[in-house]
Amino acid sequence: MANQMFLLTTLLAVTCALVIAFEPSPLQDFCVADTTSSATRVNGLPCLDSKLAQAEHFFFSGLHIPGNTSNPVGGKVTPVNVVQIPGLNTLGISLARIDYAPWGVIPPHTHPRATEILSVLEGSLYVGFVTSNPDNKLISKVLYKGDVFVFPVGLVHFQQNVGNGNAISLSSLSSQNPGVNTIANAVFGANPSIPDDVLAKSFQVDKSVISSLQAKF
Repeated sequence: MANQMFLLTTLLAVTCALVIAFEPSPLQDFCVADTTSSATRVNGLPCLDSKLAQAEHFFFSGLHIPGNTSNPVGGKVTPVNVVQIPGLNTLGISLARIDYAPWGVIPPHTHPRATEILSVLEGSLYVGFVTSNPDNKLISKVLYKGDVFVFPVGLVHFQQNVGNGNAISLSSLSSQNPGVNTIANAVFGANPSIPDDVLAKSFQVDKSVISSLQAKF
């Protein structure tokens, strides 16, 4: 019960902190995403007729369910964005629950359309982001239960569980569709592949190293 109350309190706090992040001067109460529409998309999904809106368009259930961290990195993100809640369309906010196995990581990645504010619900995390060129300064900190950290929009950032038990965090993001670019996946798992000679020269390693990395993604 205590953990559930802490989760609820944190959820309300981070949601309120970003509630002013929606698109300026909305022209209607809401714009429920109509995923079946063939209408041209502007900056979001087409709107469903507001007369057809139902409570289910603004609802998601399952944030209390632990994510499956049985994967190579030991981390699992449960997103709650416009895909899960169509009513978030144009409102400029979303959530994500993140579960970490002992020493699990969320690999370096970026959100091209959102700033992220993360709160630790359980465990301890080493988190950080890297500033843009030319400094590329690492700004990092170890967080504990109840601590909060901000990752500025577009910057490479990561999280690692630095404890021997499971860890949980909750993030709010300043976009209903923040996007995510995991660096390793984008570089070594591009489709079609980035030429290995480009990557070998960029990373200053032999082509065989690049081939080995590409095979993993």
